[in-house]
Amino acid sequence: MTDELRDLLRGSAEAHLPDRARMLARVERGTARPGAAHRPRARERIRALYWPRTVLATLATAGTLTVSALTVVAVVHTPDPPRNPTAAAPTPAAPSAAAPSATGRTAPPTEGSRTEDGPLWADGSVDPHSNAYWAQSNVTLKARAPLTALVVELRIALTEGVKDTGSWRTRPAGDFDLTAREEGGFLVYRWTLRPGRTVPSGEHVFAGQYDHAAGGRDAKDDTYRIDATAGAAQGGAAVWGGFA
Repeated sequence: MTDELRDLLRGSAEAHLPDRARMLARVERGTARPGAAHRPRARERIRALYWPRTVLATLATAGTLTVSALTVVAVVHTPDPPRNPTAAAPTPAAPSAAAPSATGRTAPPTEGSRTEDGPLWADGSVDPHSNAYWAQSNVTLKARAPLTALVVELRIALTEGVKDTGSWRTRPAGDFDLTAREEGGFLVYRWTLRPGRTVPSGEHVFAGQYDHAAGGRDAKDDTYRIDATAGAAQGGAAVWGGFA
């Protein structure tokens, strides 16, 4: 409602407010017409009986007009409702307990892998420096005793664009024989400890590097396996697993 419309309504309301004094004066003049003093007393008594009723009717009319005027004034002064009420924020939906990851699949199952056996512990992971066109898969080995025999095998599923670009390890290159070739739908890196060489206890990393098709590559089908011997007293041990 604009200010101009409020002023018009307020003026109309004030113009219709009754003038009580003026109404009473008119009633008084009506009861005091010329010649009234010479009429019979009976007529005067009848007029006296009807005069309060006339006054009450007039006052009732005035009261009605007053209430109407006040109603108009109240409408004029009623503030406009907000034009843009703030909508209530929707309640966020509770997250699903089995929601998939950003890659669209749930976390890989733990069954089907063995990451610890005797003196061996191992883990497979995609190196964080991998990008949209190239990746590096790391096999981390922890040996609790010196190893006299060791074979580390890394198998990269031949998804679109996968191609060998190299490999490395934290142990000296001269201690291992290395092969990298495609076998049964996988790019397979295999490090074999040469006879007479030893891998000391501690943490060691073996990594394969490869190109792949543009975009994020899913490593869910990649695997690793480690077979080792920690001397005649402890015998052989083997661990294997996948890549999260």
